Amino acid sequence: MGITGLFLCTFLVVHLLGNFLLFKNDGGLAFNAYSEFMSTNILIRAIEIVLFLGLFGHAIIGVILWIQNKRARPQKYDVTKPQENSSLSSRVMFFTGSIVFIFLVVHLRTFWVPARFYHADNPSMYELVVSAFRSPVYCIFYVIAMGLLAFHLHHGFQSAFQTFGLKHKKYAALIEGIGIIFWLLFPVGFASMPIYFLLFL
Repeated sequence: MGITGLFLCTFLVVHLLGNFLLFKNDGGLAFNAYSEFMSTNILIRAIEIVLFLGLFGHAIIGVILWIQNKRARPQKYDVTKPQENSSLSSRVMFFTGSIVFIFLVVHLRTFWVPARFYHADNPSMYELVVSAFRSPVYCIFYVIAMGLLAFHLHHGFQSAFQTFGLKHKKYAALIEGIGIIFWLLFPVGFASMPIYFLLFL
């Protein structure tokens, strides 16, 4: 779970940096060039397969762990005070992960599928993005999904290091600092894109 989670975090870095080209005021030329490179480069296409394996592996392992946790304690406690024993982000991991996964399926259907399989019959990637992000429904869904992703990463990022035995007080500040970048700044960065196209373009 930790390995696949951190691997997907590296993808977030590349994806966000590439998508920031959407803000370049050139009519989408830079973003279209980036999209064309990502869809035609052989190495990127190979990494893409690994990315999908990592995504589905992360989801499947998450479901298995959730089932195992439920089976480990089939009978509920008479008195529970979860807020005293765990953070909110840790208690909603399965929920946030499920919604984010649904979002990814919709997101891939909106952008990745047309770009890969109907490229000749569709407008440019930039035009696809503009069209999708000008939909209030899709924009709201996107922003909500990024909020849930923030909750998911808030617990998941530091939990991965704890799994590897690296959550030591010597590295705690560094892990927490990098964690803030992932669970706060990255979702905000992604959410800024649909908001920008909906409200200001």
